[in-house]
Amino acid sequence: MNSWRHLTITAYKSLLEDGPVQVVDIRDTASYQAGHIPDSQAINDDTLGEFLSLADKTTALVVCCYHGNSSQNAADFFVEQGFEDVYSLDGGYAAWAAEN
Repeated sequence: MNSWRHLTITAYKSLLEDGPVQVVDIRDTASYQAGHIPDSQAINDDTLGEFLSLADKTTALVVCCYHGNSSQNAADFFVEQGFEDVYSLDGGYAAWAAEN
């Protein structure tokens, strides 16, 4: 069975250079609106079904939360949904924001 992998901010930048990447942000709407990784998509209970039906499950999927903890559970979920190349962003949005 496939599983997800941890992804540092540095490795995330390299992954972006290698090809298409889907980034999902699982933080609350207000936090997402206050700041988010460029080209990321906010995912919540209302948007999850549509995302699952439209997403390319073969394209790398990076899951982002606040600090990199909740994204690990979400990464498990996406693997269970058939996504083949799933990552949890270490440090979450806080780490990304600190470096950008």
